[in-house]
Amino acid sequence: MAKYKTLNHIPSGVLNASDYESLAPSFISNENFGYISGGSGFDKTLHQNRISFSQYNIIPSVFSDVRNASTKLELLGESLEHPFLLAPLAYQTLAHKNGEIATAQACEATDTLMVASTLSSYTMEDISKNAGSHKWFQLYLQDNFKDTLNLIKRAENSGYKAIVLTIDASVQLPSRTAINAGFKMPNDLYPANLTDLTPSITETIDEQKSEVFRIFAKNVINKEIIKKIKEFTNLPLLIKGVLNPNDALALKELGVEGLIVSNHGGRTLDGVPASLVMLAKIRQVVGDDFCLLFDSGIRSGDDAFKAIALGANAVLIGRLQVYALCVAGALGVAHMIKLLRQEFELSMALTGANSIEDIKESLLQKG
Repeated sequence: MAKYKTLNHIPSGVLNASDYESLAPSFISNENFGYISGGSGFDKTLHQNRISFSQYNIIPSVFSDVRNASTKLELLGESLEHPFLLAPLAYQTLAHKNGEIATAQACEATDTLMVASTLSSYTMEDISKNAGSHKWFQLYLQDNFKDTLNLIKRAENSGYKAIVLTIDASVQLPSRTAINAGFKMPNDLYPANLTDLTPSITETIDEQKSEVFRIFAKNVINKEIIKKIKEFTNLPLLIKGVLNPNDALALKELGVEGLIVSNHGGRTLDGVPASLVMLAKIRQVVGDDFCLLFDSGIRSGDDAFKAIALGANAVLIGRLQVYALCVAGALGVAHMIKLLRQEFELSMALTGANSIEDIKESLLQKG
């Protein structure tokens, strides 16, 4: 069982949202921090996610007038106060005893949209009771498709407003960072949403067949599955884990309501492009009026500003929420969101952007 060192106050010296990342190792075990902070392989993609933001500079305007500026936006029929969503992250009790419940409470307090993970430490029903009105459910395909549909039905009944289907994590290789830290998943940690799954049919293992190919074939998501999910639910369906513009166009043509440009925070195939590098290309193929969100590598409000300038309607915050969670629980997550908003608003003010729609690529300089 994890030993928690969480504070019941905001520690001194937290001036920026990214400060929670540097503080986190003092509040969580080395093993758990290795699991949370690591990517896959040699962490090349993990590092490229961060480097990509430094390749853009924000161009200020001396004639800015933002007295009537606002960060409000509409997203798939929901009115949001700001463009920061909390990304789905599994097993948050590795960072805090209340895990996703504490994160949900921070979302409710800050009017932030939470995307709850299939692999959460608490049930989606318990998370929903604490998360306020803005909440989506992230879906992993289950071995038995009836179990997948049951998860969707539970999400509908619990008040979630959209389904986010993750498609880029069919195969995940162990993170070298986690392995070197000695991380092992605790025996008492199990996804609370999956306790009543249909028993899997015993699979006959072909020793001549690649284990990677076998696992991928078992978990791959195809167009027919997406069509079946679309037919089953009236909730908007977003697809998370898109990097290829051709895939983005095909998914839009299937009728999904939104896409999340993401490389899973560098946790799947090491060596894929940084999400930010592909964002503008995907926006170009899906058009201006399609819901396009961004995930992977954001640590500050100006990072979010750059992602929106390159085509995102809003952004998802991943690891940073868990770093804040392990430092100061729900209070830390709420404070992290507040700092991100302040940093983002500063970028808007200094560039003369009065609204999210005013944030354009012309406000950036590459180099």
